[in-house]
Amino acid sequence: MNDVDALDSLKSLGFDWPSPAYLFGILVFSVIGYGAFRYGRKAGHPRTMWIGVGLMLYPYIVSATWLLYLVGIALCVGIWLDRG
Repeated sequence: MNDVDALDSLKSLGFDWPSPAYLFGILVFSVIGYGAFRYGRKAGHPRTMWIGVGLMLYPYIVSATWLLYLVGIALCVGIWLDRG
């Protein structure tokens, strides 16, 4: 079985590779989430810390690219509003 046959058999089972935009979104929002988690823990802002955890973990739940960016931007706005 060569690589093309293996990929075709995975596609027939319903497995599809994520788009580059989705992978980029995962990377960007996870890095922002890690930074927010570290900042929230160090500064004593538990809400910022938990939003950071949410930013790191929500890509495991969301499978649509547009929803990944929508939720990620909303959580980043939450961090920005909680900066006080």
